[in-house]
Amino acid sequence: MIRNIIFDWSGTLVDDLPAVLQASNYVLTQAGRPPMSLEQFRAEFTLPFKKFYDRHLPDVAMPQLEEWFHGEFKRAQSSVVELPYAREFLEFCRRQKIRTFLLSAAHPTHYAAHCLVTGFDAYIDIAYTGVGDKRQKIHEILATNHLDPAETLFIGDMEHDIETAKHGGVHSVAVLTGYNTLNQLRRASPDLIVEHLGELRRTLEANGLDLHPAVEKFESTHPPLATVGALIFNHAGDVLMIRTDKWSGLWGIPGGKIKWGETSEAALRREIKEETALTIDRIQFVLVQDCIHSPEFYREAHFVLLNYTCVCVDQQPRVKLNEEAREFRWLAPAAALDLALNTPTRILLEAVLTNLPGVK
Repeated sequence: MIRNIIFDWSGTLVDDLPAVLQASNYVLTQAGRPPMSLEQFRAEFTLPFKKFYDRHLPDVAMPQLEEWFHGEFKRAQSSVVELPYAREFLEFCRRQKIRTFLLSAAHPTHYAAHCLVTGFDAYIDIAYTGVGDKRQKIHEILATNHLDPAETLFIGDMEHDIETAKHGGVHSVAVLTGYNTLNQLRRASPDLIVEHLGELRRTLEANGLDLHPAVEKFESTHPPLATVGALIFNHAGDVLMIRTDKWSGLWGIPGGKIKWGETSEAALRREIKEETALTIDRIQFVLVQDCIHSPEFYREAHFVLLNYTCVCVDQQPRVKLNEEAREFRWLAPAAALDLALNTPTRILLEAVLTNLPGVK
């Protein structure tokens, strides 16, 4: 049973990635290096910070790097916001009387500024901030606070967080809301990977504060899920592609699970509205796919995918993504095939291009 939780801060409870990227690119340009794209930064950034700087700016002294970074971060940190489900998870910990700790590389002054906005410090029993190498701190935290490793969980968004948990002999959960990609986190082999803290809360509630079901087999507690998804066309004939972390950063289509008592078309309209803010019409069924334990998906799952095409109602649709997706593009269907697509989306797109005359 989990009785103690140690949280990472950045990418786990708050979204400061845009501010950190801005500050890091400021450091790079000050040192005469080209700035990084978000994709490059997520692939390259590591903890402890020194490893990142040694790789990219080995000839610049650490005090100068920190002066550049923290100065720019202060100017950018108004963009820092709490992550979806973080507050609800912290409140869940309070209700369950779970002791909470913070172990973060975030500078103490930045952490204090973010807490003025979020109020998250009220949910944290003890905060350890400004920690360069968390692996060197984890045993001290366990000993000082008399924490049983078997009852302690570390939650983070980076490989270093998982390495820290293993170094301390505690349970580890990786969240897909932060800096590292799914493939990076899989390399670290955490006990569990979740899309966000809302999923982790549901898991702990279902399992009596354990990470995994105690008795039942996985298959008996995770039956096949019927889902809907659609290739959405705008009036110019382009299709909407979205990119999500839970599909290994690959491009795909919006969609989701059918709720109890809901028709598949009603589920499709609802899911697309929730994920993209678009209203759709002219829904046409294309095919059904079995998706069983896809290595591209972030966890073991068995989906029955009902795939459709549809058209945006608005002549000039304005996409507003929810927390599930990172970015979107409108592309001609044939051009969309050049993206790094997840397998079910590629199958759907090829079927549409083959079977619908005039689509290209």
